[in-house]
Amino acid sequence: MEKIKLDIVALSHSVTQSHNYAVVLGEEDGNRRLPIVIGGFEAQAIAVAMERMSPNRPLTHDLFRNTLDTFGINLVEIVINNLLDGIFYAQLICEKNGKQFEIDSRTSDAIAMAVRFDCPIYTFEFIMETAGVVLEDSEGAISAPPKRESPPKKTLAEESTEDLNTMLEKVLAEEDYEKAARIRDELNKRK
Repeated sequence: MEKIKLDIVALSHSVTQSHNYAVVLGEEDGNRRLPIVIGGFEAQAIAVAMERMSPNRPLTHDLFRNTLDTFGINLVEIVINNLLDGIFYAQLICEKNGKQFEIDSRTSDAIAMAVRFDCPIYTFEFIMETAGVVLEDSEGAISAPPKRESPPKKTLAEESTEDLNTMLEKVLAEEDYEKAARIRDELNKRK
């Protein structure tokens, strides 16, 4: 299975969940984005590493990096390798003495480690097809949908596929990734 390389394009506060954040990964050679909801501590760990900040004492991810370094283990890459029931799964691909091995990881922790090791982040096409979103314009912004005058209150299951796609564009533009995930799940049920 061919891997798709991703880069971190945004780390933002969740609009609907006050203690959660979203890390948005962008396809390196494409216009798809993969939004992943993460906790506050994981967002802090990613932000600290991205900004090259040096806390007085090592954070957990720094401790883990120091441990791997001490034992001569290199983090080669991370792979977001599965998506089950809306939960992303990842693996750390490590190398020691020419041998590679995989370590199961929460995706947020894997991303925090990738930033510390400056190693690539990958996923697979089936994950991008299931959870990825496509940018509409060449500047990288998600286009907002046309406004409807007075939208009726319907459940997602009652909405048309066209309306769901429009709603998805709107909530992504508003960075409401939790609602975007619910809409995406409803669209996937219809396939």
